[in-house]
Amino acid sequence: MLLENKQVAIIGGGPGGLTLARLLQLQNAAVKVYERDLNKNARVQGSPLDMHEESGLAAIHKAGLFEEFKTNFMPGADKTLILDENATIHLSDHDTNREEDFGNAYFRPEIDRGALRKMLLESLQPETIVWDSHFLSMEPQNEGWLLHFKNGTSVYADIVIGSDGANSKIRPYITDIKPFYSGITMLEGTIYESKKASPHIHSLLNGGKIMAFGDTKNILMGQKADDAIGFYASFKTDENWAVKSGLDFTNPTQILEWFKKEYPEWSSIWYELFENVSVPFIPRPIYSIPLDQNWASLPNATIIGDAAHVMPPFAGEGANMAMLDALELSEYLTSNDYKTIPEAIAAYENKMRERAAKAAQESLENGEKMHSKDALQTMLGFFGGE
Repeated sequence: MLLENKQVAIIGGGPGGLTLARLLQLQNAAVKVYERDLNKNARVQGSPLDMHEESGLAAIHKAGLFEEFKTNFMPGADKTLILDENATIHLSDHDTNREEDFGNAYFRPEIDRGALRKMLLESLQPETIVWDSHFLSMEPQNEGWLLHFKNGTSVYADIVIGSDGANSKIRPYITDIKPFYSGITMLEGTIYESKKASPHIHSLLNGGKIMAFGDTKNILMGQKADDAIGFYASFKTDENWAVKSGLDFTNPTQILEWFKKEYPEWSSIWYELFENVSVPFIPRPIYSIPLDQNWASLPNATIIGDAAHVMPPFAGEGANMAMLDALELSEYLTSNDYKTIPEAIAAYENKMRERAAKAAQESLENGEKMHSKDALQTMLGFFGGE
């Protein structure tokens, strides 16, 4: 095997990095995951993920975790309402017979990020995760890399795989190509104990998703675990809107006034979100890889997930692509199809860039449709509504 007597370092313990570690360990590879969080409970995880049969679920199957997934996913969390700015329902699939149809390409079961992370963490060998390891830099040593961390430690690895997100510190070692701003910013908020804190929205959401469209702006939300709701005000604006706005994102009253001003046609029904949010709000300018990105592969380092191909969230492909990266890279590195590690890395990157470009293009196009003047009718047509 190509990885025999090789030490693999994965930087970042998100879905992609943890999936890759699991798949490599199943092939008896020596792997460590260096994660900047202090421990597994250091951070609240984001919105649930819908897993796709050909990518995220394919990796879960290969990782031998499908039965665990079935006991952890959120039945019904994929049910959807499409609303206008007045919260009038134009499409609902809540009354659809929702049988679990694993194996159907159109069935996209949702799982809470925290539950997915826990499932992956518990599948790894003890001491695989090296917590409190905030990557700073690395330098060539022998035929591999010497990695340096903020906690003062340094370690050697024969192969380094960056799974450290959109602001990856590994990516600059691979390529100087930078993502570009998509023109869209999302303002994220979370409501805890939503049944009590936001009863009307909680009832409307009913454990699923809401997409509301009106005058080039959106509100998107979904049920999270433990009675929490994650929501996003999504709109077109300048890349540096968060700074230029002068808003205090820890002040819900101020953000509500901003919403009333910037979403003037929208019903007061939506105010409940901003009045009961757990601050701070998080502004998220949305970036994408250039669709034609290319680079000469390194012989002993590569990237997966958002580090390789950050893209807008409007096609639900981000985590699925990261887990498919993990699946394909693990196969390339542990099969007998390639004679050398550099050859395997180059083959992986060529295929990854091609499919990531297609997913990013779809995400960008969906973002434009969802923020157009006729977004409501366009999305109703897409989902087969009126």
